[in-house]
Amino acid sequence: MNGVPRHERRWASDTVPDKAAVSTGTSPETEYNSFSDEYVEVTLDLQDDHTIVLRGVEPITVINVNDGVATSGNETPASDARSPTVRRSSSNRLRQFSQELKAEAFAKARQFSQELKAELRRFSWSHGVSETALVARDLRKQRAQLDRSRSGAKKAIRGLKFISSKSNGVDGWNEVQRNFDSFAKDGFLYRTDFAQCIGMRDSKEFALELFDALSRRQRLKVEKISRDELYEFWSQITDQSFDSRLQIFFDMVDKNEDGRIAEEEVKEIIMLSASANKLSRLKEQAEEYAALIMEELDPERLGYIELWQLETLLLQKDTYLNYSQALSYTSQALSQNLQGLRKRSPIRRMSRRLLYYLQENWKRLWILTLWISIMMGLFTWKFIQYKRKDAYHIMGYCLPTAKGAAETLKFNMALILLPVCRNTITWLRSTKLAYIVPFDDNINFHKTIAAAIVIGVILHAGDHLACDFPRLVNAPEYVYKKYLNGVFGDHKPTYGDLVIGVEGMTGILMVVFMAIAFTLATKWFRRNLIKLPKPFNRLTGFNAFWYSHHLFVIVYLLLIIHGVNLYFVHKWYLKTTWMYLAVPILLYVGERTLRFFRSGLYTVHLIKVAIYPGNVLTLQMSKPPQFRYKSGQYMFVQCPAVSPFEWHPFSITSAPDNDYLSVHIRQLGDWTQELKRVFSEACEPPVAGKSGLLRADETTKKSLPKLKIDGPYGAPAQDYRKYDVLLLVGLGIGATPFISILKDLLNNIIKTEELADSVSDSSRGSDLSVGSTDSPSLNKISPKRKKTLKTTNAYFYWVTREQGSFDWFKGVMNEVDELDQRGVIEMHNYLTSVYEEGDARSALITMVQALNHAKNGFDVVSGTRVRTHFARPNWKKVFSKICSKHCNGRIGVFYCGAPVLAKELSKLCFEFNEKGSTKFEFHKEHF
Repeated sequence: MNGVPRHERRWASDTVPDKAAVSTGTSPETEYNSFSDEYVEVTLDLQDDHTIVLRGVEPITVINVNDGVATSGNETPASDARSPTVRRSSSNRLRQFSQELKAEAFAKARQFSQELKAELRRFSWSHGVSETALVARDLRKQRAQLDRSRSGAKKAIRGLKFISSKSNGVDGWNEVQRNFDSFAKDGFLYRTDFAQCIGMRDSKEFALELFDALSRRQRLKVEKISRDELYEFWSQITDQSFDSRLQIFFDMVDKNEDGRIAEEEVKEIIMLSASANKLSRLKEQAEEYAALIMEELDPERLGYIELWQLETLLLQKDTYLNYSQALSYTSQALSQNLQGLRKRSPIRRMSRRLLYYLQENWKRLWILTLWISIMMGLFTWKFIQYKRKDAYHIMGYCLPTAKGAAETLKFNMALILLPVCRNTITWLRSTKLAYIVPFDDNINFHKTIAAAIVIGVILHAGDHLACDFPRLVNAPEYVYKKYLNGVFGDHKPTYGDLVIGVEGMTGILMVVFMAIAFTLATKWFRRNLIKLPKPFNRLTGFNAFWYSHHLFVIVYLLLIIHGVNLYFVHKWYLKTTWMYLAVPILLYVGERTLRFFRSGLYTVHLIKVAIYPGNVLTLQMSKPPQFRYKSGQYMFVQCPAVSPFEWHPFSITSAPDNDYLSVHIRQLGDWTQELKRVFSEACEPPVAGKSGLLRADETTKKSLPKLKIDGPYGAPAQDYRKYDVLLLVGLGIGATPFISILKDLLNNIIKTEELADSVSDSSRGSDLSVGSTDSPSLNKISPKRKKTLKTTNAYFYWVTREQGSFDWFKGVMNEVDELDQRGVIEMHNYLTSVYEEGDARSALITMVQALNHAKNGFDVVSGTRVRTHFARPNWKKVFSKICSKHCNGRIGVFYCGAPVLAKELSKLCFEFNEKGSTKFEFHKEHF
């Protein structure tokens, strides 16, 4: 026996032919099983010197095949596949000892079971547990076994997975083997490395409990396992049988192996699941939710639940999850999808994609084509003009190239101001020009022009400094006098004369200032993606970007001076720089002047302040009478206590009908960080027994920091009214533009329906009294009503990775859910920190979530009436279901968040537009 590790191994003994009734478990039910076979569990310790030490003898439960009902217990007969085979010694001493031990063991077992039966009977009656309760549970168990349909079991196979389907199979085991080779020491994998080995490195505590449960199933109590034992573990946790996975999950909870789960064990597994899914609040309320599960599964109040009860809850969880359900498929949607499955030739597919691309981007394309054509025309015109000058004979192609680039620079330096004239852009959105000009892309166009300016500067300055200046300096004196006599003075200039002159110095200073501004405006500096040591860290962040952009005030002054002092042009009307810049600069200065006076006119005072989890500050302020806006728009906010110059844009989260303005600001940069600090100091500390949020309002704090606002300004989401159906997708703080839309849409639909009801009532009254005399007035109302009701449904998908994020708009979501009696708005919350539904790590959370909503009407994760789904949405399925319900509709897809998801949503719009008559139009918000 030297090869046997020094840990405890156990096996079941043979049956005793005696048919006397023996109680074989700890359940009160066992006293009714009077014809069970008797088994005992003998615990032996096999020493290295072949001696055997008796550790204990215990009675165990059996499965009565004749009755077909399994009693609860912690062991099976010796033929159970879970019991490991142990090489038994062939020595006569061991065989003799076993025979002698058997009689003594059964005597002790019979005595123990009789004493236990009496104690359990006294315990049951003393705690009010009667035979009626046991009978009631037996009846429930029989009904549950009859109700378990084959389809329900098949559906359950998709659930309660320990390992994702991608990691199952041969490839999954190969990956586990590679991990084993990395972590194994002396051929054994230690318990502490089990999580990383099987791919649960983010759920280490859960993996350790899984390891212990699998060990108990194998009758092992070890800290390390071999490769073969790891394969056995892996085979069990990847088993395709739902019953097998359910048993493992049950064993994880049932740590004392008595075949039943008490409330304290349920609490432990809830805390474990909450920890694995980073749900701190759920962990704090584990005791409450454990009681909820026991109340549901143990109505007889026996104080424990068994395997079949856990199975019943898992198989019937969909009956509890009846809130915020997904849309159902229709045959029409199926036919649309089948159309998309028909094979097309590569040429046809490419032509379809090209056609769709043109349909989606024709506004951008014609604007870019016009812009590039103008630049090419200006460059060509100036190039030809300077090629005809005498200077061309000395400077060659360097001169016309530099002057052609200069002409495009003047045009672009004027044009780049127009996309940031926000008041003008907002006004133009409401005109017919919006049908042909993509005003939503104003910031992107601003960046594109900036890239063209960089290219123009390189061509213009590079040609001057590295090409035509050296050619001019090195030209022979007689050639200079022949072609350029008097242009640069009486004598040929040196390279230094050309550089330190007015033209040269203004040009070099402009290049330096523009290089600083362009560099600090890149996303690496603006979003703090580059970490620099002190004091250079001040060169990153929004502040550096904002202040460096004001260097362009100096750049434009230098550009005007540079354009006036030209070597080859002396007539004022031929110096065209000021002509390019006059109108855009006047328009931009007018915008800044308007913003300055309007911000002083819009006096606001703070009504309420709150700081939510996830570093989000919400500010609720009074609404000036002149401030009129649409849902989806944004405004600029300035806090003099933080900075007297900086203005930052934030989406308005209040509805136009509200008598206040509100914004939600997440801490992402240095300005928002300082803003949060200023208001944190002004907030009152949380009162005992109340919410832990920092809050302040007019009653609790009289001296709150002052705010200035400016706006409103246009955004893509403000055009939501022109669509039949809305799909609103927000990532994290990107949900802010859509909160106002949801409230405004609901208010408008309710008002319209009330108006329709009143018109209907008045028309009935008119028919009774005056006949048809009021029909013209009704005809006037009808078109207006139809126009107002164009948007009939909205689907809001909010994806976030922090549970505390749901506190930001908890009140709004509850309000919409309460007022939306007709189901106009469907809301879905997705928490990506929780494992997908069906994963064993989130299974108990799903149960708690379903039970709590069925009983109390709110979601345990979000704290709202809106159900929280786990992991990321299946966007293809979302589009499919919306398409199935709104055939032939025009659906506006609005997105605000990270660019990665924008590409996926845009691609899905293209795919579904190809499949059928339902049309999706995609719009994204720029941060």
